[in-house]
Amino acid sequence: MAAPILRKVAARTEPYGLMPMGALHDAGRTLVLVATAPDFWHHFENSPEMSDGAPDPVDRWSQRILPRIATGCGAREVVYPFGGPPFEPFIAWAKASGEAFDSPTGMLVHLRAGLMISYRGALVFEGQHPLPDANHRSPCDSCATRPCETACPVGALSPDHFYDVPRCKAYLNSAEGADCMTNGCAVRRACPVSVSFNRPPRQSAHHMRYFKGNAP
Repeated sequence: MAAPILRKVAARTEPYGLMPMGALHDAGRTLVLVATAPDFWHHFENSPEMSDGAPDPVDRWSQRILPRIATGCGAREVVYPFGGPPFEPFIAWAKASGEAFDSPTGMLVHLRAGLMISYRGALVFEGQHPLPDANHRSPCDSCATRPCETACPVGALSPDHFYDVPRCKAYLNSAEGADCMTNGCAVRRACPVSVSFNRPPRQSAHHMRYFKGNAP
């Protein structure tokens, strides 16, 4: 059974297409990591941030919605994975929660979301609230075929080297990269856990446009 604090956060985040995706104790605080749920895009695409034409609509939506959730949950504050430098150590927190791990390609993989994990913020609570046992194994440990290792059409994401961003960008800017641009990163889509998480292609396409546009 989920800890009371996680049940409370789950109830407050669900109406916005968000969900708790791990929690941890840190320096006398309890952090609950909040990420997008499979129905997130249904909620977000009808928001004013999506249609106002200003930059960073998902980040601005998060900054509007998460403080409401924090107030309803009794959290002290919200911290975000964007807006730096300096940046909060979300990857370290995710791993410390026991729900996220390094995948063979170097990207973070989550127990429930696979390679589609997208943290929008962390709710910060005073004190150390009871949390469930975090003794989980990476979903990659039981993945027999590991399709993520060979899914990238140009080998930009591979267990053999760090993420080759220029190679990825060059492919996305070519006619051959249309599938990744329209449906999302082929590596993320190849993960069996990602498939079960069911992110809409239009959500992935939005993030791919931002990624391509903001890359050097």
